Amino acid sequence: MLLTSLDLCGTFLFALSGAAMAAERRLDLFGILMLAFAASVSGGIIRDVLLGITPPAAIADWRYLAVAAFAGVVAFLRPGWIAAVSGPVAVFDALGLGFFAVNGALKALNAGLNPLMAAVLGMITAIGGGIARDILTIRIPMVLQSEIYAVAALVSAAIAAFGLYFELPFWPVVITAGVLGTSLRLAAYYRGWHLPKARLPETRSGKPPGTPDERE
Repeated sequence: MLLTSLDLCGTFLFALSGAAMAAERRLDLFGILMLAFAASVSGGIIRDVLLGITPPAAIADWRYLAVAAFAGVVAFLRPGWIAAVSGPVAVFDALGLGFFAVNGALKALNAGLNPLMAAVLGMITAIGGGIARDILTIRIPMVLQSEIYAVAALVSAAIAAFGLYFELPFWPVVITAGVLGTSLRLAAYYRGWHLPKARLPETRSGKPPGTPDERE
């Protein structure tokens, strides 16, 4: 019951991030609902398939579709509520990231994985929906851009996986993991933190290779 509750909370938040992105791209109601569903369940489906859980919970349980649809309808009917949040896609994404990273790690531990691989699977759970959302809207996924994203998910999942593996108190570990992962992601977004980038040699024009011409 706890795992399902965490999963549904993460589903709602990621659905809001997908719906917010769809609203920004001026998609119609069907597009908003589709993007909300894809963003909210893709990570969980990947997790369940890797764990051998078939059919995945997001397909077998009608509540996932209902939660995603509700978030999409809210974004469609009350776009002002979504727009009132500064950086709505990133904010809802960060909140969902904390839930999904912890839940993915817990589910992996329950399936018998060691804490290291449970942390990795928790990270995959947290970033899968964002990748699906960004690909469907034809943009480079956040996980591949400058802002810390996958690292925040991995930190959150690792705290949950190793903390529970070593039998530390359940709720303090789960809450700390979720809050820290979400806080790290939000801090990275608002403060512009990022991991080091590759430095390419400049061409004769003074720009790195592959940089588009300003005249194009």
